[in-house]
Amino acid sequence: MPETTPVRQTNADFTQNTIEAAIRLGLLLLLGVWCFRIIYPFIEVVMWGVIIAVAIYPLFIKLKSALGHRDKLAAVVYTFVALAFLMTPAMMISDSLIETSQVLTEKYEQGQLTVPPPDAGVKEWPLVGEKLFEIWSQASSNLQGTIEKYEPQLKVAGEKMITIAAGAGGGVLEFVISIIISGILVANASGAYNVTVKIFSRLTDQKQGVAFTHLSRDTIRSIAQGVLGIAVIQALLSAVGMYIMDVPAWGLWTLLILVLAIAQLPPVLVLGFVIAYVWSAADTTPAVIFTVYALIVSGSDSFLKPMLLGRGLETPMLVILIGAIGGMIMSGIIGLFIGAVILALGYELFMAWLDRGAEAVEETV
Repeated sequence: MPETTPVRQTNADFTQNTIEAAIRLGLLLLLGVWCFRIIYPFIEVVMWGVIIAVAIYPLFIKLKSALGHRDKLAAVVYTFVALAFLMTPAMMISDSLIETSQVLTEKYEQGQLTVPPPDAGVKEWPLVGEKLFEIWSQASSNLQGTIEKYEPQLKVAGEKMITIAAGAGGGVLEFVISIIISGILVANASGAYNVTVKIFSRLTDQKQGVAFTHLSRDTIRSIAQGVLGIAVIQALLSAVGMYIMDVPAWGLWTLLILVLAIAQLPPVLVLGFVIAYVWSAADTTPAVIFTVYALIVSGSDSFLKPMLLGRGLETPMLVILIGAIGGMIMSGIIGLFIGAVILALGYELFMAWLDRGAEAVEETV
């Protein structure tokens, strides 16, 4: 067998190869950055579409089975039903805010707008109790003078409310697009699943690629049920109670409760103000019933969360919860899912690394 002589690389060849490699890497980097900038405006809606598709897929399977296993028909029906579930409460809340604003404006212009006096218990509220009681008392006795006194603060608050309302309108439009994208994804679920497995397999190996795909899927569903699901339940139950008690601007309070619940804060921070209003405007018996009801709704996450969050996952619930809260602080609501998935994947990779190290130590002993 003839011997092969090693190819000796001259300095000129090394320099040429280095330059060519640098040019190729630079062009690939340029292409990657260019592609990212093109798709950047759509990243959030696409991510939401993926999250919704993953979370809703078990229900989609049942719908597809009921429709004779026709993927496209099931996807169309799902999309229209999901859009109806999104738009109906959004329109109800919007109508509530518009109606309340019109009524308040008309009463203020006619000089008929009055504020009921606060309950004495408001003074006992931590941090803001005494100041709130003072301002509330002034408004109940002299609304016009209180408005003039705090006009700069009210103007700033009004501008912020307009900004929030505009952002909420844009958010609803984004969710409409995301639901349409999720309908496309669930109709092609097998292809999306295979692509995800290939991505994780390239980063790890075939076995771990499948495992990490399932972990990501289960984490998203856990967060959808255990965080967003509970927040929606608390917001809807609060809305029902406030609607029955005829609380003004119940739609706005519902939105605030939803935001607080998603942020893992107790809804009683908002419901406390509503309870105070109900006690000042309603009879004792309905006020007591509403107070008990509101406290139960606010504390419902204490028994709902262990039932829904982390169900079916081997990753500890604390890891999922920390990832969800940290991700939301960093990236907003979508960070609930991204943070939980990333931290869960990091935790599993770290534990796999520890296990391999332990196996290596055992083999040497």
